Amino acid sequence: MFLVYLTEIFLLFYSEKGNTVPGYDFLVNSVWPEIVRGLEEKLPSLFNPGNPDAFHQKYTISMDFVRTFERQCGSQASVKRLRAHPAYHSFNNKWNLPVYFQIRFREIAGSLEAALTDVLEDAPAGSSYRLMASHRTWSSLQRCWSDKMFLPLLAHRLWRLTLQILARYSIFVKELLLRPISNESAKDIKKPLVTGSKDLSITQGNCEDQASGPSETKPIVSISSTQLVYVVTDLDRLQEQLPELLETIKPKLEVMGFKNFSSISAALEDSQLSLSACVPALSEKITQDLSESCFSHLKSALEVPRLYRRTNKEVPVTASSYVDSALKPLYQLQSRHKDKLKQATIQQWLEAALSESTHKYYETVSDVLNAVRKMEESLKRLKQARRATPASPAGLSGGGMSDDDKIRLQLALDVAYLGEQIEKMGLRTKDIRSFPALAELVAAAKDQAPVDQP
Repeated sequence: MFLVYLTEIFLLFYSEKGNTVPGYDFLVNSVWPEIVRGLEEKLPSLFNPGNPDAFHQKYTISMDFVRTFERQCGSQASVKRLRAHPAYHSFNNKWNLPVYFQIRFREIAGSLEAALTDVLEDAPAGSSYRLMASHRTWSSLQRCWSDKMFLPLLAHRLWRLTLQILARYSIFVKELLLRPISNESAKDIKKPLVTGSKDLSITQGNCEDQASGPSETKPIVSISSTQLVYVVTDLDRLQEQLPELLETIKPKLEVMGFKNFSSISAALEDSQLSLSACVPALSEKITQDLSESCFSHLKSALEVPRLYRRTNKEVPVTASSYVDSALKPLYQLQSRHKDKLKQATIQQWLEAALSESTHKYYETVSDVLNAVRKMEESLKRLKQARRATPASPAGLSGGGMSDDDKIRLQLALDVAYLGEQIEKMGLRTKDIRSFPALAELVAAAKDQAPVDQP
């Protein structure tokens, strides 16, 4: 209906164009007021923003028509008279752009908040993101500047909304850091938790102010280390795509005559810095979890003496199985996320996790060796007091090697194997905290053990 009516107007316009009166601007004073009156009478719903998609289409077509009309005015003076005409201002003022923006704002804000939920859902198939929250954030940014939504007169509001979306996502990520880490898989983390404001304002409100209201006991939901890795992956991806967003924005602002793009770039850089500032804390949380998982197996070194003392077990020739178990989460990190995460990030996490767990492992092994030595010396003194025949402190077995020597040898094999696996991960053992000291400790214990034999 709208297109048909504009076609009729064009036909009327071109049929009247030749009937000019010297000194009288027929187009401005006669044709344009009649067009506006006709639109108001025949299409009263034209200016209704209730259906934002239809409103955008009608507004875009109408503005194209206005520009076409201006080109037919014949002179710049005529165009100026047209733009100063009361009917021209009346026509532009009837388009309720603020209401249109509010509707679009609520659409975008509601959609985004629905994704920033207690449950971290996976992004849809084909997305460059891993989490729905990140995917929806990027799609919201794109939508602000899409041809089906963008209107030049709303550029300033859409730009502010863009920055608000980025700020809201940054706050969401910081809230995730407050969650305790769970050993559950990502798919099992499905419990509710209020993680942030659920109103549709997408503001940069003070988190402390929000938390200072009436206290309520809320269920605490955990987050898996895999989900934390996904967050870091998505943060990297979003920061990489912000320049792409800027390239989408620039042409739309250039058409409006905007030239101060340095301020636009600076604002996006500030948002990018806010996002990148979340990464160190996320990395620390991830490496802490990896370290704890790793050491939960490495501390099995405490069980080595029990396996050999008075058991007549054969001389060890391979590393204990607990070493492979300890390294499993580290290998999983490498294999599962190598295509999404930067290699430098993975190596940094591995080095940090291994440094922390190896330092604790060093302390554990040192305690074991000290306990073995003390037990050995105690048995020596006991046997000497009884004037017993000198023998291995803990008894000889398995080809003459004492149980204590087997313990030392087993720990040396374990540490050597750990070092080999660290090298296979692309790391250097000298860069792992306490590993050089650990290797020296077990080597010295293994080498000096026979000398202590009476």
